[in-house]
Order: sequence, then C-alpha cells, then structure tokens
Amino acid sequence: MLMNIIFIIGIFIIPQIWSQSDTEILYQVKNGSIVFISEAPLELISAKSDRLEGLVDPLQNTFAFKVSTGSFIGFNSPLQQEHFYENYIESDKYPYAHFTGKIIEKIDFNNEGTYKVRAKGILDIHGVKKERIIECTIINQRETFTVNSSFIVSLDEHNITVPKIVFQKIAQDIRVKIELKMLQTSTVK
Repeated sequence: MLMNIIFIIGIFIIPQIWSQSDTEILYQVKNGSIVFISEAPLELISAKSDRLEGLVDPLQNTFAFKVSTGSFIGFNSPLQQEHFYENYIESDKYPYAHFTGKIIEKIDFNNEGTYKVRAKGILDIHGVKKERIIECTIINQRETFTVNSSFIVSLDEHNITVPKIVFQKIAQDIRVKIELKMLQTSTVK
C-alpha cells in the first residue's frame, strides 16, 4: 500500500518538478522594426524592415537578434533599393545582419519599470564582425517588454564601399533605430 502511495505521488509530483527545472523562460520578439537613415548632403535615404527576430534569456542576461538584409523597404526609388541590395549590403551574399551578446546591467524581469541598459556584443553586418556597446531603453511590463535604441553604424567599419559618383548622396555614418516588443515564452532545456 505504501509503495502504491509513493508511486501515485511520484506520478503527479515528479513531472511537475522536472517541468519546472527543465523549462526556461525566454523572451521572443513578437513584432519589431529596424530603420536606417542615411543623411547625406544631397539626399536623405530611409528604409525599414519589420522582419527583426530575436530572443532574450533573462537568467543569463544574453540576447540574439537578426534581420534579413533583403527585407528593407521604403527607399526613394526602386533603383535605389536595388543598389542597396546588390551593391552595398549584398543581401544575396550576406542575407542577415546579427547582434548577439550580453546585457551589461542586470534587469529584474519580475518588476515592472523602465531601464536604461547597455547591450555588449558582436554586431555582424556585411560579413564583418565588430564588438559594440549599444545603449537601449527597456520598458518591462512583466510578461512583455519593449526595447528602443538608436545608434550609428559606420559603413567603413563593415567594408561597405560607396562609389565616388554617389558619395554626396550616401552618408558614411548611418543612423539605425530599433523598436521591438518581446513576449515571454518558455522552452524545454
């Protein structure tokens, strides 16, 4: 009889213990956008992608984000978009830009609030990896949070060359703005 009670307790309690220890809470991008702005002397170019993907692990304070380089729209003309994809970002050769790393400041994801943090990691654009520290604002609302950031990407640092004929139309330093909303999700370890 005692063995039957232990067996029944084991059937109901052990899976709950396993599920708690084997489940990790992560935050996944629900919707996000990335905008780049080139403000050159002769032309303002702005394009946007809504295909930003990513995960944040609050226990490890780590993150991984990527965006398809062939998903930007909103250029001044179709020809400009074609040049961006083929000549500058080379989206066939480098289909994604990545940013992976660690959040420097610790965030208490159990407490709502606004946090100013720094994300330190490797920014991989056009096949060139650069260590960067990017400032972000995180608004935590328990099971969801939003991230806003604005930073500069230098074309020279990522081996993106601009022909002299269009040098006055494309800035060497590109402003990048990111807005995203992340939802809590769980995964089995």
